[in-house]
Amino acid sequence: MDYYELLGVSREATPEEMKKAYRKLARQLHPDVNDAPDAADRFKEVTTAYEVLSDPQKRAVYDRGGDPLSGGGMGGGFGQGFSFDDIMDAFFGQTSSSRGPRPRTQRGQDALLRLSISLAEAAFGVTRDIKVDTAVTCEVCDGSGANEGSEPVTCGTCHGHGAVQHVQRSLLGDIRTSRPCPTCHGYGTVIPDPCRECNGEGRVRSRRSLQVNVPAGVDDGNRIQLAGEGEVGAGGGPAGDLYIEIKVARHARFTRHGDSLACQITLPMSAAALGTRFDLPTLDSEREDLEGLEQTVSIDVPSGTQSGETIVARGYGVPRLRGSGRGDLTVQVVVETPRDLNDEQRELLEKLAAARDERHPEPALDHSSRSGVFGRIRDAFK
Repeated sequence: MDYYELLGVSREATPEEMKKAYRKLARQLHPDVNDAPDAADRFKEVTTAYEVLSDPQKRAVYDRGGDPLSGGGMGGGFGQGFSFDDIMDAFFGQTSSSRGPRPRTQRGQDALLRLSISLAEAAFGVTRDIKVDTAVTCEVCDGSGANEGSEPVTCGTCHGHGAVQHVQRSLLGDIRTSRPCPTCHGYGTVIPDPCRECNGEGRVRSRRSLQVNVPAGVDDGNRIQLAGEGEVGAGGGPAGDLYIEIKVARHARFTRHGDSLACQITLPMSAAALGTRFDLPTLDSEREDLEGLEQTVSIDVPSGTQSGETIVARGYGVPRLRGSGRGDLTVQVVVETPRDLNDEQRELLEKLAAARDERHPEPALDHSSRSGVFGRIRDAFK
């Protein structure tokens, strides 16, 4: 039996080339994925070949024509103590035992808090004091998790490895698996006298105050990152980040669209027909720090303005979050038809209608209402 031929590599193959070849064959021949009658035997053979050739001493004995497995066992490699971790290493490139004990000090998790603000606060920025409930470093043990005068000691079960080996008999021989140590939970050390304040965690929960600076121009759903203000990690590890998610309240007059604002005004029919000018309070009027600055914008309504038409006031929208300048303010005009007319008003309107020959006008249908669905289809082909 030629081990190099079993793995499909040359006699000059490097350890990395042999590992790559074994990974490929192990995936193909493992009994869990290959139900061929000879799959188990072939898997056992290539595993034995890899065990021999991956060990420099055994490979040297084999290259000299000796028997690298003459020390006894089942003759197929597994009996010599080839562990299940070696198979997992071939499949995935790493094992739990190769990682060693996990550190007791770990980074904390990120935290998320939602903050509701007004439209004016979102547009022009605001500073808010908030309450945060997170894990903080235990002040009694300073994050070590041990009482004063005590410190972690090496685990007597796993002897500091963080994992213990389990041997299981199978048709393929003795298979060893590595599991986290049940005594130290994978840390490799135990705390004989844990801190009574944090029970050995190195952290406790606490409610604290923070100041959040909300920049001008934030929008609904934007998040502000506060580095190192999240949950403190186990063992007094570094804290994660705190994210403040912005929730902008609905405004009574203005609607936001990106950096632009929109509002709607209602004008009498006569004002729309003759044209008018008025001062419109802007969003700046709600700023507490606005003193001596304009809080209104003059809106010129041209004569003959129709209901639904818009007027744009440049630069009266929302400041851009990551840029300069501001968006625009769009004013939509709604023309109101008078409902309750007295005799004098009715007489005046009748005179106007007569002067404009509008006493019995023919309704002017727009293109969409005149055409209908089939008309629009016909027009599209035209």
